[in-house]
Amino acid sequence: MANAIRIDDSREAVVSTPGANPPVQASNEATTEQLALARQQGDAYGRAVQAMAAEDGARSVHAGDFLLAFVNEEAQGMYEMEDGRLVWREAAPEANVHMEVAVADAADGRFVPGLSVHVDVIRDGQRVVSTDLPFLWHPFLYHYGGNAMVPDTGPFDVLVRVAPAPFMRHDPVNGRRYAAPVVARFDNVTFTNGRKTSPQAQPRGTDAPTAAPGAMHERPRDWADEAAEARTADDPRIITPRDAAGIPSIGGPDADRTWKA
Repeated sequence: MANAIRIDDSREAVVSTPGANPPVQASNEATTEQLALARQQGDAYGRAVQAMAAEDGARSVHAGDFLLAFVNEEAQGMYEMEDGRLVWREAAPEANVHMEVAVADAADGRFVPGLSVHVDVIRDGQRVVSTDLPFLWHPFLYHYGGNAMVPDTGPFDVLVRVAPAPFMRHDPVNGRRYAAPVVARFDNVTFTNGRKTSPQAQPRGTDAPTAAPGAMHERPRDWADEAAEARTADDPRIITPRDAAGIPSIGGPDADRTWKA
């Protein structure tokens, strides 16, 4: 496994989908030398994650085919296309935290784009914030993220879930990855409360979206909700469920909870 995102055993996730090792083998699509180049890309991304962690702190874990890192900082504005031009969307006045999830391949350490990433911020078993995190361009660290409003600095439990990747994969050997849903829960996370403004950014648009308790959408209970209730790493509820054919699924009454590598 690449060490792109350093896993700090003293602060890792309390429970998570067991870590897997995606294939890294020479094939008709990639030579050994080309796979080494991919690892070099992953090493560079890992250094960027470590730089962000040194600035704002991070919680990280190897879960499924991914290395996941969660970090939070002051709410902030961002550029977005609107009517054919970039406009600056300042952090809304009520926003007080910016949540970020870095997702890297567990084998080569490269950032994985195009994923569906969801975060639940939990206190005493109740969701305080529940939101999808879209991909965000950043000058040195690509990540999934967004602004939110939380009542205070916590601590909170943070549940990160990543759905199976929807995009196509090259390579008959190494393309067999990202097929299973992944969940990781980090307990007792202290949140930054603050808002960074950028008055010099122009032209101005409406405020950036803010995930808040009142904006949560009700959704059916699924396997990640059960994983959030687990308190030990060997609790079967954290295992990625599979259907009758053994294919990873989002879970259901007939899902197989036995871990299969």
